[in-house]
Amino acid sequence: MDGTETPTEPREAEPAAAPRQTTPFLVLQFFIFPMAIVAVCVTVFVIFGLIASEGKGARAYLDEVRTGSANRRWQAAFELSKVLQARKDPSLADPAFADELVRVFAGAGTDDPRVRRYLALALGRLGDKRAVPALVQAADPQGDTPADADTQVYAVWALGAIGDPAAVPTLVKLARGEDAGLRKAAVHALGSFPGEEARAALVVAINDPVEDVRWNAAVALARRRDPAAAPVLLQMIDRRHLATITDLTAEQREEAVLQGVQAAAVVPDPALRTSLESLRDSDPSMKVRAAARAALAGAP
Repeated sequence: MDGTETPTEPREAEPAAAPRQTTPFLVLQFFIFPMAIVAVCVTVFVIFGLIASEGKGARAYLDEVRTGSANRRWQAAFELSKVLQARKDPSLADPAFADELVRVFAGAGTDDPRVRRYLALALGRLGDKRAVPALVQAADPQGDTPADADTQVYAVWALGAIGDPAAVPTLVKLARGEDAGLRKAAVHALGSFPGEEARAALVVAINDPVEDVRWNAAVALARRRDPAAAPVLLQMIDRRHLATITDLTAEQREEAVLQGVQAAAVVPDPALRTSLESLRDSDPSMKVRAAARAALAGAP
């Protein structure tokens, strides 16, 4: 597996000397987990204690992103993403709000990078297709536009959350790129799209040289109940195989097994069923045994 990083959502990017093996991610230590970005954001909030919940609405936070001090703008963007996650603010029903948010995101290119990252998270949670062109540009900057790897990851996540097919060509391109971190993010996002173009990219990614890119591809294919996921899922739930991956902690190995078990539950494959039965009967972790039992109960 490629080197892991410690986040924010992504960690701060690695030095640019060697080819970027992984996007320091604030999100991608294991991008298998769909809510990794959210978890990291919460971690940032708790660890630094910089953001107080003030009970403001989405428009108030968006105004602060526009006009606040340098330090306050990224905090307001973070709070805005939380308000959008709750989806209780009446201003979200106003069609003009999405246009305003997209304009602020597009114009924040020279701001503190955290502003654009959290605004991308907000756009993904808003789920409006009007954000797709701006997010595509952020995910795959063209021309002289500087690329910020972590912002790219957030934008990729947002494209997957919105699920507009117009994003698929960009995600396919990134899934075949040189940056393993972006490949992981793009493969995960492609799992949200039902078409054949997305599936073909996932089938290619199932043979990626980086282990957790393969895992992401397998989990994404499993969402489709696609038998092509089976060979990699078998590795994910094989503790002997996981023991050969030296940079995984014991907790990460168990989490990989649990994710693999959950994905395997919906993939029709006799070998997977046999492995799930073995985990149910003899895995050292009671949590894994319970997960395997539940998976077998719902298996096709």
